[in-house]
Amino acid sequence: MEKRRFGRTGHESTVAIFGGAGLGTVSQDTADAAMQTALEYGVNHIDVAPSYGEAELRLRPWMSRYRERLFVGCKTTERTQAAARAEMQQSLQRLNMDYFDLYQIHAVTNMQDLDDATGSGGALDAIIAARAEGLTRYIGITGHGVESPTVFIEALRRFDFDSVLFPINYVQYANPDYRSAAQELLRICEERDVATMIIKTITKGHWGTRDHRYHTWYEPFDTLAEIQKGVNFALSQNVSALCTAGDTRLLPLFLQACKNYQPLTLDEQEALIKEGASLEPLFA
Repeated sequence: MEKRRFGRTGHESTVAIFGGAGLGTVSQDTADAAMQTALEYGVNHIDVAPSYGEAELRLRPWMSRYRERLFVGCKTTERTQAAARAEMQQSLQRLNMDYFDLYQIHAVTNMQDLDDATGSGGALDAIIAARAEGLTRYIGITGHGVESPTVFIEALRRFDFDSVLFPINYVQYANPDYRSAAQELLRICEERDVATMIIKTITKGHWGTRDHRYHTWYEPFDTLAEIQKGVNFALSQNVSALCTAGDTRLLPLFLQACKNYQPLTLDEQEALIKEGASLEPLFA
Protein backbone atom coordinates (compact mmCIF):
# COMPACT_ATOMS: atom_id res chain seq x y z
CA MET A 1 0.00 0.00 0.00
CA GLU A 2 1.22 3.50 -0.81
CA LYS A 3 2.65 5.62 1.98
CA ARG A 4 2.58 9.40 2.17
CA ARG A 5 4.49 11.79 4.40
CA PHE A 6 2.21 12.82 7.27
CA GLY A 7 2.98 16.51 7.12
CA ARG A 8 5.75 17.95 9.25
CA THR A 9 5.72 14.89 11.54
CA GLY A 10 7.80 13.19 8.88
CA HIS A 11 6.01 9.89 9.48
CA GLU A 12 5.44 7.86 6.32
CA SER A 13 1.82 6.86 6.95
CA THR A 14 -0.01 4.29 4.91
CA VAL A 15 -2.77 5.98 2.93
CA ALA A 16 -5.23 3.96 5.01
CA ILE A 17 -5.35 4.94 8.68
CA PHE A 18 -7.10 2.38 10.88
CA GLY A 19 -10.16 4.16 12.31
CA GLY A 20 -10.87 2.98 15.84
CA ALA A 21 -14.54 3.91 15.59
CA GLY A 22 -15.19 0.53 14.03
CA LEU A 23 -14.15 -1.23 17.25
CA GLY A 24 -16.51 0.58 19.59
CA THR A 25 -19.21 -2.06 19.85
CA VAL A 26 -17.52 -5.29 18.76
CA SER A 27 -16.09 -8.24 20.69
CA GLN A 28 -12.36 -8.61 21.34
CA ASP A 29 -12.23 -11.46 18.82
CA THR A 30 -13.74 -9.25 16.11
CA ALA A 31 -11.39 -6.41 17.01
CA ASP A 32 -8.40 -8.76 16.90
CA ALA A 33 -9.40 -10.01 13.45
CA ALA A 34 -9.75 -6.45 12.19
CA MET A 35 -6.36 -5.44 13.55
CA GLN A 36 -4.74 -8.53 12.06
CA THR A 37 -6.24 -7.66 8.68
CA ALA A 38 -4.98 -4.07 8.92
CA LEU A 39 -1.47 -5.20 9.81
CA GLU A 40 -1.45 -7.70 6.95
CA TYR A 41 -2.12 -4.79 4.60
CA GLY A 42 0.80 -2.93 6.20
CA VAL A 43 -1.25 -0.26 7.99
CA ASN A 44 1.03 1.67 10.35
CA HIS A 45 -1.21 4.46 11.67
CA ILE A 46 -4.17 4.21 14.10
CA ASP A 47 -6.73 6.83 15.09
CA VAL A 48 -8.90 6.28 18.17
CA ALA A 49 -10.93 8.25 20.71
CA PRO A 50 -12.60 7.67 24.09
CA SER A 51 -15.92 8.56 22.48
CA TYR A 52 -15.62 5.39 20.36
CA GLY A 53 -17.15 3.09 22.95
CA GLU A 54 -14.80 0.26 23.93
CA ALA A 55 -12.33 0.90 21.12
CA GLU A 56 -9.43 1.88 23.38
CA LEU A 57 -9.79 -1.31 25.42
CA ARG A 58 -10.05 -3.41 22.25
CA LEU A 59 -6.77 -1.90 21.02
CA ARG A 60 -4.97 -2.23 24.36
CA PRO A 61 -3.53 -5.75 23.74
CA TRP A 62 -2.16 -4.64 20.39
CA MET A 63 -0.39 -1.59 21.80
CA SER A 64 1.80 -3.69 24.08
CA ARG A 65 2.86 -5.82 21.10
CA TYR A 66 3.08 -3.36 18.21
CA ARG A 67 3.41 0.15 19.70
CA GLU A 68 6.83 0.83 18.17
CA ARG A 69 5.66 0.18 14.60
CA LEU A 70 2.46 2.25 14.87
CA PHE A 71 1.80 5.98 14.74
CA VAL A 72 -1.06 6.41 17.23
CA GLY A 73 -3.44 9.36 17.39
CA CYS A 74 -6.14 9.97 20.00
CA LYS A 75 -8.68 12.74 20.67
CA THR A 76 -10.72 14.60 23.24
CA THR A 77 -14.21 16.04 22.95
CA GLU A 78 -13.69 17.98 26.17
CA ARG A 79 -13.42 21.73 25.83
CA THR A 80 -11.85 22.81 29.14
CA GLN A 81 -8.22 22.42 30.14
CA ALA A 82 -8.89 20.31 33.22
CA ALA A 83 -11.38 17.96 31.55
CA ALA A 84 -9.20 17.47 28.46
CA ARG A 85 -6.19 16.66 30.63
CA ALA A 86 -8.19 14.09 32.58
CA GLU A 87 -9.54 12.48 29.42
CA MET A 88 -6.08 12.23 27.91
CA GLN A 89 -4.73 10.53 31.03
CA GLN A 90 -7.66 8.10 30.98
CA SER A 91 -6.97 7.20 27.33
CA LEU A 92 -3.29 6.57 28.03
CA GLN A 93 -4.26 4.24 30.87
CA ARG A 94 -6.91 2.41 28.85
CA LEU A 95 -4.49 1.88 25.98
CA ASN A 96 -1.58 1.08 28.32
CA MET A 97 0.61 3.67 26.60
CA ASP A 98 3.10 6.26 27.81
CA TYR A 99 2.50 8.85 25.10
CA PHE A 100 0.59 9.59 21.90
CA ASP A 101 2.16 10.50 18.60
CA LEU A 102 -0.79 12.82 17.91
CA TYR A 103 -3.46 14.20 20.22
CA GLN A 104 -6.38 16.09 18.72
CA ILE A 105 -9.21 18.40 19.71
CA HIS A 106 -12.14 16.31 18.50
CA ALA A 107 -15.47 17.14 16.83
CA VAL A 108 -14.97 20.86 16.32
CA THR A 109 -17.93 21.59 14.06
CA ASN A 110 -18.47 25.34 14.35
CA MET A 111 -16.85 28.57 15.49
CA GLN A 112 -18.28 28.30 19.01
CA ASP A 113 -16.61 24.90 19.44
CA LEU A 114 -13.38 26.43 18.20
CA ASP A 115 -13.67 29.39 20.58
CA ASP A 116 -14.31 27.09 23.54
CA ALA A 117 -11.43 24.76 22.76
CA THR A 118 -8.79 27.36 21.85
CA GLY A 119 -9.68 30.07 24.36
CA SER A 120 -7.85 30.64 27.64
CA GLY A 121 -8.28 27.61 29.87
CA GLY A 122 -9.52 25.53 26.96
CA ALA A 123 -8.59 22.05 25.75
CA LEU A 124 -5.77 23.38 23.59
CA ASP A 125 -3.95 24.64 26.68
CA ALA A 126 -4.05 21.12 28.13
CA ILE A 127 -2.64 19.57 24.96
CA ILE A 128 0.14 22.15 24.66
CA ALA A 129 1.14 21.38 28.25
CA ALA A 130 0.97 17.66 27.52
CA ARG A 131 3.29 18.10 24.54
CA ALA A 132 5.81 19.90 26.76
CA GLU A 133 5.67 16.92 29.15
CA GLY A 134 6.20 14.39 26.37
CA LEU A 135 2.68 12.96 26.55
CA THR A 136 2.07 13.77 22.88
CA ARG A 137 4.45 14.63 20.08
CA TYR A 138 2.03 16.51 17.83
CA ILE A 139 -1.27 18.39 18.07
CA GLY A 140 -4.25 18.18 15.70
CA ILE A 141 -7.88 19.15 15.28
CA THR A 142 -10.84 17.21 13.87
CA GLY A 143 -14.45 17.72 12.88
CA HIS A 144 -17.34 17.05 10.54
CA GLY A 145 -20.01 19.20 9.02
CA VAL A 146 -20.43 21.59 6.16
CA GLU A 147 -18.53 24.30 8.06
CA SER A 148 -15.47 22.20 8.89
CA PRO A 149 -13.09 23.50 6.19
CA THR A 150 -13.91 27.12 7.05
CA VAL A 151 -13.59 26.43 10.77
CA PHE A 152 -10.18 24.81 10.29
CA ILE A 153 -8.88 27.65 8.14
CA GLU A 154 -9.63 29.89 11.13
CA ALA A 155 -8.14 27.32 13.52
CA LEU A 156 -4.84 27.44 11.62
CA ARG A 157 -4.84 31.22 11.98
CA ARG A 158 -5.06 30.81 15.75
CA PHE A 159 -2.60 27.95 16.30
CA ASP A 160 -0.03 26.04 14.30
CA PHE A 161 -1.75 22.63 14.34
CA ASP A 162 0.23 19.69 12.97
CA SER A 163 -2.81 17.97 11.44
CA VAL A 164 -6.45 18.49 10.51
CA LEU A 165 -9.15 15.85 9.95
CA PHE A 166 -12.26 16.56 7.88
CA PRO A 167 -14.56 14.98 5.25
CA ILE A 168 -13.92 14.66 1.53
CA ASN A 169 -16.02 12.61 -0.88
CA TYR A 170 -17.28 13.21 -4.38
CA VAL A 171 -20.90 13.54 -3.25
CA GLN A 172 -19.97 16.32 -0.81
CA TYR A 173 -17.77 17.99 -3.45
CA ALA A 174 -20.87 18.53 -5.58
CA ASN A 175 -21.59 21.38 -3.14
CA PRO A 176 -19.49 24.16 -4.73
CA ASP A 177 -19.13 26.13 -1.49
CA TYR A 178 -17.86 23.10 0.41
CA ARG A 179 -15.51 22.16 -2.40
CA SER A 180 -14.07 25.67 -2.60
CA ALA A 181 -13.47 25.88 1.16
CA ALA A 182 -11.97 22.37 1.27
CA GLN A 183 -9.58 23.16 -1.58
CA GLU A 184 -8.50 26.37 0.16
CA LEU A 185 -7.89 24.43 3.38
CA LEU A 186 -5.82 21.85 1.50
CA ARG A 187 -3.80 24.66 -0.11
CA ILE A 188 -3.04 26.19 3.29
CA CYS A 189 -2.12 22.81 4.73
CA GLU A 190 0.30 22.15 1.88
CA GLU A 191 1.85 25.58 2.33
CA ARG A 192 2.33 25.05 6.08
CA ASP A 193 3.17 21.33 5.91
CA VAL A 194 0.11 20.34 7.93
CA ALA A 195 -1.04 16.72 7.60
CA THR A 196 -4.56 16.11 6.29
CA MET A 197 -6.58 13.11 7.49
CA ILE A 198 -9.74 12.50 5.48
CA ILE A 199 -12.96 10.93 6.74
CA LYS A 200 -16.30 9.98 5.17
CA THR A 201 -14.51 8.95 1.97
CA ILE A 202 -17.09 6.30 1.06
CA THR A 203 -20.19 8.14 2.26
CA LYS A 204 -23.26 7.77 0.08
CA GLY A 205 -25.54 9.94 2.25
CA HIS A 206 -28.09 9.77 5.05
CA TRP A 207 -29.75 6.47 5.94
CA GLY A 208 -33.14 8.16 5.77
CA THR A 209 -35.86 5.55 6.34
CA ARG A 210 -33.66 2.65 5.18
CA ASP A 211 -32.51 -0.03 7.59
CA HIS A 212 -29.08 0.65 9.10
CA ARG A 213 -27.06 -2.25 7.72
CA TYR A 214 -23.75 -1.02 9.17
CA HIS A 215 -22.51 0.56 12.40
CA THR A 216 -22.04 3.87 10.64
CA TRP A 217 -24.33 6.85 11.25
CA TYR A 218 -24.30 7.51 7.50
CA GLU A 219 -25.03 5.14 4.63
CA PRO A 220 -21.74 3.98 3.09
CA PHE A 221 -20.99 2.66 -0.34
CA ASP A 222 -20.42 -1.04 0.24
CA THR A 223 -19.20 -2.76 -2.91
CA LEU A 224 -15.55 -2.83 -3.93
CA ALA A 225 -16.32 -0.99 -7.16
CA GLU A 226 -18.15 1.81 -5.34
CA ILE A 227 -15.58 2.03 -2.55
CA GLN A 228 -12.79 2.11 -5.13
CA LYS A 229 -14.33 5.18 -6.75
CA GLY A 230 -14.54 6.97 -3.41
CA VAL A 231 -10.99 6.06 -2.41
CA ASN A 232 -9.57 6.98 -5.82
CA PHE A 233 -11.32 10.35 -5.68
CA ALA A 234 -10.18 11.23 -2.17
CA LEU A 235 -6.58 10.12 -2.67
CA SER A 236 -6.43 12.07 -5.94
CA GLN A 237 -6.71 15.22 -3.83
CA ASN A 238 -3.61 16.59 -2.10
CA VAL A 239 -4.21 14.72 1.16
CA SER A 240 -2.08 12.65 3.53
CA ALA A 241 -4.30 9.66 4.27
CA LEU A 242 -7.85 8.31 4.68
CA CYS A 243 -9.42 6.96 7.87
CA THR A 244 -11.18 3.63 7.42
CA ALA A 245 -14.96 3.50 7.84
CA GLY A 246 -16.60 2.78 11.19
CA ASP A 247 -17.63 -0.84 10.58
CA THR A 248 -15.19 -3.74 10.56
CA ARG A 249 -17.18 -5.47 7.81
CA LEU A 250 -16.18 -2.70 5.43
CA LEU A 251 -12.51 -2.80 6.43
CA PRO A 252 -11.20 -5.42 3.96
CA LEU A 253 -12.88 -3.69 1.02
CA PHE A 254 -11.56 -0.28 2.10
CA LEU A 255 -8.02 -1.59 2.55
CA GLN A 256 -8.13 -3.38 -0.79
CA ALA A 257 -9.29 -0.19 -2.49
CA CYS A 258 -6.41 1.72 -0.89
CA LYS A 259 -3.98 -0.94 -2.09
CA ASN A 260 -5.48 -0.74 -5.60
CA TYR A 261 -5.56 3.08 -5.70
CA GLN A 262 -5.16 4.69 -9.09
CA PRO A 263 -5.04 8.49 -9.41
CA LEU A 264 -7.87 10.10 -11.34
CA THR A 265 -7.47 12.71 -14.03
CA LEU A 266 -9.22 16.04 -13.52
CA ASP A 267 -11.84 15.00 -16.08
CA GLU A 268 -12.47 11.75 -14.21
CA GLN A 269 -12.82 13.65 -10.94
CA GLU A 270 -15.29 16.07 -12.48
CA ALA A 271 -17.33 13.16 -13.84
CA LEU A 272 -17.58 11.67 -10.35
CA ILE A 273 -18.61 15.00 -8.85
CA LYS A 274 -21.32 15.25 -11.49
CA GLU A 275 -22.44 11.74 -10.55
CA GLY A 276 -22.44 12.70 -6.88
CA ALA A 277 -24.70 15.67 -7.57
CA SER A 278 -27.58 13.24 -8.04
CA LEU A 279 -27.26 12.16 -4.38
CA GLU A 280 -28.05 14.10 -1.21
CA PRO A 281 -24.79 14.95 0.61
CA LEU A 282 -24.38 13.98 4.25
CA PHE A 283 -23.62 17.58 5.21
CA ALA A 284 -26.05 20.08 3.72
